[in-house]
Amino acid sequence: MFDPKAIPQMILAFDSSTRYAGVALADAQRVIACRCWYSSANHTVELMPAVAQTLQSHGVTPAGLEAIAVALGPGGFSALRLGISVAKGLALAAKRPIVGVGTLELEAFPYLESGLPVCALLDAGRGEVASAQFAPDGHRMRDDRISTPDALLDTITEPTLFCGEGIIPWVRSIRERLGSKGLVMAHPTPAARLWSLVELARGRLAAGETSDLVTLQPYYLRLASIGGPRRRDRVPQGSQGAPGTHRRARGEP
Repeated sequence: MFDPKAIPQMILAFDSSTRYAGVALADAQRVIACRCWYSSANHTVELMPAVAQTLQSHGVTPAGLEAIAVALGPGGFSALRLGISVAKGLALAAKRPIVGVGTLELEAFPYLESGLPVCALLDAGRGEVASAQFAPDGHRMRDDRISTPDALLDTITEPTLFCGEGIIPWVRSIRERLGSKGLVMAHPTPAARLWSLVELARGRLAAGETSDLVTLQPYYLRLASIGGPRRRDRVPQGSQGAPGTHRRARGEP
């Protein structure tokens, strides 16, 4: 357990990875405010009012924050850029640290102590999914990737817990292909990602880890541009498993 005196007393968290977006405010003990919504177009007109209302409802100014946390994706390009730009702008204006966490890690986080391998999914469009896999001890087994669900399921050889927003269209396929090896978790409220973001940010801040405000970028997987080789590209990030995060002291990211 973390010593509450050793961790930030007020964290503002953003998630604009998917159509479901949200903002949360947390003190050292708990999430004290959370606003989530579904956007049929984009989050541009919803995000800043939600941030302002969340802070005002608790009498908090950006200067009163101790840290900013933001989900890095994978997700929609424009939505991610917006969320990260807003988070970086607040961190810069308030001169506060920022912590970026990959969205698939946020989806998997509540289940990493289940004792089972965990596979978190997000919809990647075009009949594909973005996935991340974690070992029973909670450590990441491989980098995020995009594939068809069939290609992903071909790699599953032991009972695995599937979670995340992206499982919704593929529940039947998982159960038919894997039988008892495919343990499907009902997708929780979108607020769950924000709670995970707060908890992971607290841990990293307590360990002296933050993200670089200048180089922090959205985390996503994409196809090469039209006209180039038809191969899957991975946009480089600061570190595997914890995109955009680094230690304040010199050391491994």
